[in-house]
Amino acid sequence: MITHRHATLAFAFALALLPAGLAEAHHGWSSYDANTVLRFEAPIQEVSYQSPHGLLVVEHDGKRWEVVLAPPSRMQARGLPREDLTVGKTVIIEGYPSRRDEGELRAERITVDGRTVELR
Repeated sequence: MITHRHATLAFAFALALLPAGLAEAHHGWSSYDANTVLRFEAPIQEVSYQSPHGLLVVEHDGKRWEVVLAPPSRMQARGLPREDLTVGKTVIIEGYPSRRDEGELRAERITVDGRTVELR
């Protein structure tokens, strides 16, 4: 028989596990190789300027890259509004490749229209 105490303990246990699952689902700093800096120029193929972070899809040297950007509020505050990131526009990206997902890069900075914006 499940008692109120058992139900409370089960609920507390489930809550304790929740932050670990959320941390795993989010792109943590440790999931990127900060010892390997990639820098390349490429046209934007897709763009998402949404929370929790922006995302670009580009192709460089025949490889598709998903580029993780900063949160939209940070990009806006640092002078990179949504309107500056459009499909077809060429950008310079500098960042770190993912240790887990080949083809994913966390952008440290981006140059758009000759202007470099620090994202972190």
